[in-house]
Amino acid sequence: MTLELMHMPGSGQQTAASPAEALHTAVARLRAEVGGEVDDTVRRRAEYSTDASNYRVVPGVVVAPRDADDVLAAVAVARETGVPLTSRGGGTSIAGNAIGTGIVLDFSRHLNRIEAVDPEARTARVQPGVVLSDLQRAAGKHGLRFGPDPSTHTRATLGGMIGNNACGPHAVAYGKTADNVASLTVVDGTGRQYTAGRGLDPIPGLDALVGSQLALLRTEFGRFARQASGYSLEHLLPEKGAHLARALVGTEGTAAVLLDAEVDLVPVAPARVLVVLGYPDMPAAADAVPALLGHHPLAVEGLDARLVDVVRRHHGSGRVPPLPKGAGWLMIEVGGADTAEALRTGEAIAADAQALDHTVFPAGPAATAMWRIREDGAGLAGRTAEGRQAWPGWEDAAVPPEHLGAYLREFETLMDGYDVTGLPYGHFGDGCIHVRIDLPLEDGGTSRSSGAESGGGEVMRDFLHDAARLVASYGGSLSGEHGDGRARSGLLPLMYSAEALDLMGRFKALFDPDRVLNPGVLVDPRPVDADLRRPAAPSLPLRRGLQLAEDSGDFAKAVHRCTGVGKCRADNSASGGFMCPSYQATHDEKDSTRGRARVLQEMVNGTLVEGGWRAPEVQESLDLCLSCKACASDCPAGVDMAAYKSQALHERYRGRLRPRTHYTLGRLPAWLRLLGRTGRLGPALANALTRVRPLARPLLRLAGIDPRRGVPRFASETFSRGWRREQRVVAGADAPRVVLWADSFSDVLSPSVPQAAARLLGDAGFDVTVPERSACCGLTWISTGQLDGARARLTDLLDVLAPHAEAGHLIVGLEPSCTAVLRSDLLELCGDDPRARQVADATRTLAELLTDHLPQHSTWTPPDLNGVTAVVQPHCHQHAVLGFDADRRLLAAAGVTVRELAGCCGLAGNFGMEQGHYDVSVAVAENSLLPALREAGAETVLLADGFSCRTQAADLAGARGVHLAELLHRKGAGAAEER
Repeated sequence: MTLELMHMPGSGQQTAASPAEALHTAVARLRAEVGGEVDDTVRRRAEYSTDASNYRVVPGVVVAPRDADDVLAAVAVARETGVPLTSRGGGTSIAGNAIGTGIVLDFSRHLNRIEAVDPEARTARVQPGVVLSDLQRAAGKHGLRFGPDPSTHTRATLGGMIGNNACGPHAVAYGKTADNVASLTVVDGTGRQYTAGRGLDPIPGLDALVGSQLALLRTEFGRFARQASGYSLEHLLPEKGAHLARALVGTEGTAAVLLDAEVDLVPVAPARVLVVLGYPDMPAAADAVPALLGHHPLAVEGLDARLVDVVRRHHGSGRVPPLPKGAGWLMIEVGGADTAEALRTGEAIAADAQALDHTVFPAGPAATAMWRIREDGAGLAGRTAEGRQAWPGWEDAAVPPEHLGAYLREFETLMDGYDVTGLPYGHFGDGCIHVRIDLPLEDGGTSRSSGAESGGGEVMRDFLHDAARLVASYGGSLSGEHGDGRARSGLLPLMYSAEALDLMGRFKALFDPDRVLNPGVLVDPRPVDADLRRPAAPSLPLRRGLQLAEDSGDFAKAVHRCTGVGKCRADNSASGGFMCPSYQATHDEKDSTRGRARVLQEMVNGTLVEGGWRAPEVQESLDLCLSCKACASDCPAGVDMAAYKSQALHERYRGRLRPRTHYTLGRLPAWLRLLGRTGRLGPALANALTRVRPLARPLLRLAGIDPRRGVPRFASETFSRGWRREQRVVAGADAPRVVLWADSFSDVLSPSVPQAAARLLGDAGFDVTVPERSACCGLTWISTGQLDGARARLTDLLDVLAPHAEAGHLIVGLEPSCTAVLRSDLLELCGDDPRARQVADATRTLAELLTDHLPQHSTWTPPDLNGVTAVVQPHCHQHAVLGFDADRRLLAAAGVTVRELAGCCGLAGNFGMEQGHYDVSVAVAENSLLPALREAGAETVLLADGFSCRTQAADLAGARGVHLAELLHRKGAGAAEER
């Protein structure tokens, strides 16, 4: 990609240097003058080649400054070499505001300190990389909060919010970011460093410019609350306090680079209530908004039934609380001195709303679930009901609220005319609509209505121009909070007069005369159809391996599920998710789901990451992926990096020699089965050898295992062999039959688990049967990308289990990762075999069986475990594929006091055992598991169904974990003996 360098006559820069020479000089100087990381490797540039937008602009170098001096040095290098500089926070910008060709400054890595919170003055001073949710926690200790709160608050930075003038649902009560900024310390494109607040003095010529343009400033800028497009120059007016800091908010890094900010805080409402109003459709809901604003709500959000249906398909109906009748809903949050007052206000709103129906949710799980739907909207709306990819670009236009209903009706007509669809939602109280649209970017731009061929960028360009004309006709704004970036800057002439655009250019020239700060945005913008990412990615159909059926078998389509919303960067302790444990440990973009997806996207593109599947950048990017699969459920866009890693390994090593661990750990069940054939001698000998550390360490190294790891103890007799020897029958002939499938780990390494499960199921009234021969699900083959071997094992497993499924018997799995294979990977690898669906549909967890499928005649109830406290480590694959709700219900019914952990244990099967991964594995365990074990009392039980989780706890903390089957059966048997 060509590096764009912008120069102005008389700037004094050395314009003779070519772009490549200038970049080379800049990188050398950055390495000499910046204390933070300076990285111009291909992999790093790939990770930062896009944000959450449609655009792809490969940077020349990525810099992670450690302090303000590093920022000043980087700006000086940019000025003196002419290399463009772009500021970046969490990289969640949807408009392409945070990507650039030259230097990209990542403030999130190190400049993320909250410098002060002053509860008396109700202010906070923050560095640009502070994540909003961290500020909210710090301010919340004083009963305060920052007013604006975009849905990406768990990873959006204050610097990014200031750059885009972010808002969020509570802006209807507290205003935009600009309205909540007191002062900004910045360095501009001339090298000046100053604190901007009230007053225009820091910038020579600004006072004169404002004085000459008062009429224009009063008529074209700040016409309504959500006019976020262009520069917010209305703040320069004397009646607005001549507030330079607020005028710099929303300039998207084109006028100055932020060093720190003082922001205002507001009191937290003591009590809140969420009122949900149902209407026939979204325009009808919008029509009702103006009459409700007089109740002074804290938030007024719109939610479309089609988006709720996506949630149900993606997460299940249990994620959606009961909603009032309707196909479009308003979510209205109100506050009060106490819950009673908030409820009265909520009922008053419902009385005035003229809605079909309404529901009032006090603060609690149901209200939280509603907000979760709203927060995940950007990712969930990324696929239509038909499975087509939907794109941003026209995702946050705003009109005055009194015009919102009419605008929505015309907007739906416009989409119909282009034969595109979208799922509208957004901040209806401010007239701001979010929508992602299935513009034909990935199919080359073929019109679905006419069949005519045209570039996807051309279709998008024409649609955006028509949409801009429509919103301008209502006196609206192209952007209501995300900024213009590369998506909408080229449309500004459809909203502003030529005089207003000229004023914006003259404003920028006072701060950045040589135009080195984020060029191509707002002033002299790039065309809206330039630098598009998806049309530049060719199709990559898979010939073998995973089917990727939901993505038509196209790897390019699958990896472009990642839209960059960055939920993988959220703090799991705050978000309650499991996603991206390696990022939680390193806080490096390389180790986020998004960073990996970007590298894979660049591999598909082929112009930056060369070498295809065998590119070293792909190997390095995927190395620390734990294959936890949490992204498959936690990522609102449905990115499944574990699957992509498995396919990438399959392609990389097909027909080639593999790493040692692929033959040892990757084929561990085969070795276990071979060991089992030696009778009791083999396990005894193996246990003796591995207990002698001087002997064990070289053996571990030879196998590619970190020598600091322990080796699990091998059982003297497998569960399945003992079962067949005893020929056990645990229930009468009239009992419903259930198939107890003992996976390789449970069978050989933890036979006490299936033994306990068999007795427990018998006590519950089931006729328990165990397959006549053992069969492996191929889990370790899958995680190491040996997909042909995995398919062979799954086919064998189908031979064993399918007759039971065909007979209507349920299959119970005990190891979560292996059970998850039967519910997910089995369909990906053997989906063309009708037996695969039968087995997947018949598979249940132990908790699901005991809560939802007890025999009619059963009188079984969970044992009384009141007084038992348990640290509960859900397995990542159970969280991602199977769900943990049934386990929660079962434990609650038993009376267990639960501390449920959020996050991976860090072992993740073969990952934590491999050489080179030990330190990251331990760091992941330190996120939740190890601190919980250190804090636990002596009598606390560690409940962990995953063999890996129990192994990690034993290895790192000396804690013995138990399986749910062991906990319930042991306590139940004890109670029976007492009776």
